[in-house]
Amino acid sequence: MGIWGKKKNKKFSYQPRFYDDKGLGNPYEFKQKFDDYRVTIESDKGLKAKFKRALSDLKYNQNKEATRRMLIIVVVLVLIFLFIIDFDLSIFKRK
Repeated sequence: MGIWGKKKNKKFSYQPRFYDDKGLGNPYEFKQKFDDYRVTIESDKGLKAKFKRALSDLKYNQNKEATRRMLIIVVVLVLIFLFIIDFDLSIFKRK
């Protein structure tokens, strides 16, 4: 306790070194690099709404090379999966 009562807590007025207080927002807010360009980042309720938003993002994507690369990766992964489960592709051939 002490002779003169309880000890008071110290108060600090901390301000970050590179903080610009001209209304640019919270300096502690973390933001992803490409959030401004994504339309799928909004939280939708339900699988159907998420799927529709992802398809519209894919449809109106300006980067066609990335879309083609994604489709190639998906096809290769599907073929690897079919190979692993030993899927017989001969059912698609005509007799």
